[in-house]
Amino acid sequence: MRPWNSWQRLALLISTPTLFLLPAVASGLAQSQPASLAQSSTARSAAQLPPRTEISPLVTNSPEQTKTEQYTLSHEKYKKAVAYSRAGYTLYFLSYLLGVVFLFLILRLGIAARLREIAENASAKRWIQGLVFVPLLLLLVDVLGLPVRLYWHHLSLDYEQSVEGWGSWLWDWTKEELVSIVFGIIFVLILFAVMRFSPRRWWLLFWFPAAAILLVIIVIMPLVIDPLFNKFEPLSAQHPDLVASIEKLTKRAGVPIPPERMFLMAASRKTNAINAYVTGLGASKRIVIWDTLIQKTTNEETLFVVGHELGHYVLGHVWKGFLAGALALLIALYLLFRGLHWALDRWGRDWKIPGPEDWASLAVLLLLLEILLFFSSPAINWFSRMEEHAADVYGLEITHGLIPNSSEVGAHAFQALGELDLSDPNPPPFVTFWLYSHPPVAERLVFAHAYDPWSKGEPPKYVK
Repeated sequence: MRPWNSWQRLALLISTPTLFLLPAVASGLAQSQPASLAQSSTARSAAQLPPRTEISPLVTNSPEQTKTEQYTLSHEKYKKAVAYSRAGYTLYFLSYLLGVVFLFLILRLGIAARLREIAENASAKRWIQGLVFVPLLLLLVDVLGLPVRLYWHHLSLDYEQSVEGWGSWLWDWTKEELVSIVFGIIFVLILFAVMRFSPRRWWLLFWFPAAAILLVIIVIMPLVIDPLFNKFEPLSAQHPDLVASIEKLTKRAGVPIPPERMFLMAASRKTNAINAYVTGLGASKRIVIWDTLIQKTTNEETLFVVGHELGHYVLGHVWKGFLAGALALLIALYLLFRGLHWALDRWGRDWKIPGPEDWASLAVLLLLLEILLFFSSPAINWFSRMEEHAADVYGLEITHGLIPNSSEVGAHAFQALGELDLSDPNPPPFVTFWLYSHPPVAERLVFAHAYDPWSKGEPPKYVK
């Protein structure tokens, strides 16, 4: 649940197609994708899960239950999972609160206006002013938020989720800032050019190039940006047998994915977590499997994970997610337009910002964006949870009959995920509603164990 900067939060609004199967607690550009913040919640069913107070922290040894009938942890790991998760929740909400406070102070103390004066003194040309102002403002905001992120990495090391040293982490943060600033400059220069061209319709006119740029980002992410933070190699180089097994799944799914689009990520250099994801569009579309997943789960469990990722392909989650994100962007831009005029009408003189086309108004937009993304998080995560659950169903169906006892394999995969990632065994309903982009591991495990339409004479939902 690593705190994000404003531009990464904007990417979350648009990049809902880049959804992970096995949610890592820490996320951000340094993990190659706008990742899920935590396992999100769906409605809790009394028929599926015991009451909240009855979830035991101890592994049951009852001979009438299989080991993975429900998510269980040892007493020690249970306490660590709860403490680690609660710390993550706190830092998530704290990062948004501090983001709002810092941006308000940047405006109230006239810092944004001062940065604008520095940019205007550098050159009379607008585009050069932008090259000066945008990096100064974005870097200031992110440096102010750095202590929260430093503390989160400290917790990740302390709870043995991360193995990345501080030097490597700071270098990743630096690269992340450079990438964010480059894209920030591109977006802001286009935005303010459109603002000057059409002060009343810029929110609509800017939507077209913004959506196009974000589409390009999704396409180039696995080709250009991801390799800046992690090492990738063809999966076939080290695991040809796994590739052969995956090809059987892809053939059954009717979406043959060539081996050159299956990649192994050297996640073990930075984390103990396990994960896999689908990313990219068109020629850049690919399945990425973390080496930790292969190291810490069985071959059958890895195949279930791949089956889930095939679900994202077959069910069209990438392009559907982009279309939903593009629509959300249009709505967000209109709200930012209205909010910007409302804020400047009331406080523009105090903030020394004469109008929306002034460079310093970018700080107002970032403040409004911070608030907007916070309150839209439940809707974004609800959309993500739906797609993740659908992919869970697909993964169970595509592996049925190809691997023995596929439901038990899927359930045990979620048990392994929870243990390794210290997933919260009993997340508060409000937290799951607000910030979980995946259903909680406990719910996913119970569903995987119980899902069996074949024995009931019912048709499967996706794989007929």
